[in-house]
Amino acid sequence: MKKRVVLTVLVAMGVLAAIFGYRFLQDKRARAAQAARKPAPAAVTTATAVQEKWRTTLSAVGTLESFRGVTIRAEIEGRLVSVNFDSGALVKAGEVLVEMDTATEAAQLRSNEASARLAQLNLERAHELRRNSTNTQADFDAAEATAAQTQAAIESTKATLAKKRIVAPFDGRVSLRQVNPGQFLNKGDAVVSLEATNPIYTDFTLPQQEVTHLQPGLSVHVRVDAFPGRDFTGTIEATDPRVSTATRSVRVRAVLKNEDETLRPGMFAHVEVELPDENTVVVLPSTAIVYSPYGDSVYVVAKENGALVAQQRFVQIGAKRGDQISLLKGVSPGDEVVTAGQGKLRPGTPVTVNNTVVPTNNPAPKPAES
Repeated sequence: MKKRVVLTVLVAMGVLAAIFGYRFLQDKRARAAQAARKPAPAAVTTATAVQEKWRTTLSAVGTLESFRGVTIRAEIEGRLVSVNFDSGALVKAGEVLVEMDTATEAAQLRSNEASARLAQLNLERAHELRRNSTNTQADFDAAEATAAQTQAAIESTKATLAKKRIVAPFDGRVSLRQVNPGQFLNKGDAVVSLEATNPIYTDFTLPQQEVTHLQPGLSVHVRVDAFPGRDFTGTIEATDPRVSTATRSVRVRAVLKNEDETLRPGMFAHVEVELPDENTVVVLPSTAIVYSPYGDSVYVVAKENGALVAQQRFVQIGAKRGDQISLLKGVSPGDEVVTAGQGKLRPGTPVTVNNTVVPTNNPAPKPAES
């Protein structure tokens, strides 16, 4: 009985050993087959790194400001009798914009002029009498003072009359009309805004460390979202002598030609200041860069054992222009760099190059015309 049990156990153990041995051999063969299998090359597009000379630029955001701009307000109160401009019209310096009722001041002026004539006659009589020593010096001084007072009263009334005719202080374009005939204006009430926009300013700020690079006359390129693809050029006119204590930046003003009044005050602007020095850089399409928290990199296509593989290189990024980006370190001129398909790459991944469709590589792209 015991021999039968022992024999049964031995047979079972042999069967199990045979099963496990067979499975082990199968797994070993599968691993060997997997190891011998090569991954399919990843399809990528590439571009050749080229060396160029780029001028150093400083980028900033700014706001367009009028060359001259003012809100015209009433200096004295009065009732409007005429409004002589249309909304958005061009006006010339000295052109009458609105007129107030001047009946009271006109009557006062006539009264003052009559008083002045009488005071002048009295002064002439006093002068004649004084020559004959018929009156006193005090009488003559009083007559002279009265004549001067009446003349001052005339000038004061004329000044009031002038303030009731509001004129344009300079050439420009008026805003939407805010007043109408018959309306009563109080002192300080807004009449209209006047803007001179040719030329036009753009104000922007740059970090304090760039102050040494800034000087009047440097070229600037301005782009606004309202006119995509259009480049407006100008020059730096001045920099603020004081650096902001809140942001440690300096305010800069550039002036642009705006003969067609395309640019409007208040527009948001992208500004690039062109510095005179040039740097030698390696240029690639901006799509070649792989951004990550531990550093920016690119994949370079190289040959290993007769096959094309991707090699990762960390780079130092410089300025950007349109679809292009400059690299200061990490890539040499002539390197073949992956521009699309990096998401499926790891260092050493086999690749195949397919440049049938490639990313755009234009330093000054323009939107497609519809």
